[in-house]
Amino acid sequence: MMAGSFQQRINGLIANDMLRSRLGSIAHLLTGSVAVAALMLVSTVIAARALGPAAYGVLAIVLTIGRICERLLRFESWQPLIRFGTQEEVEGNPQLMAQLFLFGLLLDVGCALLAAAVMLGAGYLLLEHVGLQSEDFYLLAIFAPAIAFNIRGVPTAALRMAGQFKRLAYFKLFSAVLRIIMAGAAYLAGANIATFLAIWMAAQLIDTAIFAWLAKLALEKMGVANPFKAGVDGMTGRFPGFMGFAWSTNASSALRTLTQEADTLLVAALAGPSGAGFYHIAKRFAKVAQQVGQHVQAVIYPDLSRMWARKQFTNVRAIKFKVQAALGAIALALIAGTWLVGKPLVQWTFGADFELVFPLLLTQLVAVMFIMIGAPSRSTMLAMNRPTVVLGIAVAATITFFAVALTALPVYGAIGANYAHIAFSALTVVALEIAFRISYSAPRDDEVRAI
Repeated sequence: MMAGSFQQRINGLIANDMLRSRLGSIAHLLTGSVAVAALMLVSTVIAARALGPAAYGVLAIVLTIGRICERLLRFESWQPLIRFGTQEEVEGNPQLMAQLFLFGLLLDVGCALLAAAVMLGAGYLLLEHVGLQSEDFYLLAIFAPAIAFNIRGVPTAALRMAGQFKRLAYFKLFSAVLRIIMAGAAYLAGANIATFLAIWMAAQLIDTAIFAWLAKLALEKMGVANPFKAGVDGMTGRFPGFMGFAWSTNASSALRTLTQEADTLLVAALAGPSGAGFYHIAKRFAKVAQQVGQHVQAVIYPDLSRMWARKQFTNVRAIKFKVQAALGAIALALIAGTWLVGKPLVQWTFGADFELVFPLLLTQLVAVMFIMIGAPSRSTMLAMNRPTVVLGIAVAATITFFAVALTALPVYGAIGANYAHIAFSALTVVALEIAFRISYSAPRDDEVRAI
């Protein structure tokens, strides 16, 4: 018993050292995330004041259609790239790493082009069902290039695996500042929706170009050979299970998209463009908090994958619980702060016409709290090679979301979608915690070898 207690203390010290070593990366990601989110809120304020509630709602609907198509179809390739790239036999082989990243790049490019095509086709069919007209199709065409060239998976994996979290944190600042400058000029010129959409599109393309350049530098730093010269021969055979893992994470991502993005369209269909605009603004505020959880799990996910692959099970559990506790405390502090100063802040920034944003924001943050607490559990389950379990939980939570949303929206208006988010996120965090405890209690040897 004494030996066991001593080993637990050693494992606890290892977990604490790992977390402390990542505090700098987490601090950079949080600082960069808050700065970028604040800058994006400034551009949102400018657009909302320039266009008014109804027209801004139209802008929000078009942007949402684009994001839905992109996120439904993309494979979140950074997850399988990190998952397979952290295996010892792959991580130490520059040629294998190059082919692995080529695999991810082919997925990214194909999905981006398909997403843009679907946005134009499906978007045209959706217009009249979300308060717009078929004549508004040109607005979709303006934003489509931003979706067609939005390559995210490979750059994300490259920077995270290279430990370049500082660059990952701050690279978006340039495009965010540029968007404010362009939006401010458009505001002074009395520009219309089309101009603001063109500004959003241009900023997105610049952001993507910077991201790709940073990814190239990160791969060079890791000593990875040029992926474009790797060749595709034997690709699937060298990484068995890659596509299965990718399909599972894609399906889970698609289900999250239905609740985190398609909800705006659901609000638009039942509450009109103005309601969708209010709801979209509240989500922009709440996204600042949600990104805290996303960035923290981004830092710890590669470490969790390596630890589980090396059978350091106790460390995995210790890190998961410590991160959950920290994220829960942050979420509660954000809710309390919003309760105290949120209403006057919204009225001061957006004006009296947007006062309905505050209750939407407050309830949205309750859902975000559950999402933040559940994020480490999701990353841990993926590190443990349980993507199908994560997918099953996502399916159940998504069904719950739409059941609540379709019941609450007609009765309570746009805030009914937030009630649905609370139900979705609460069910997710409870189910993930139960699944983790079951999976952790008896890891099977064949599963450990498969990681």
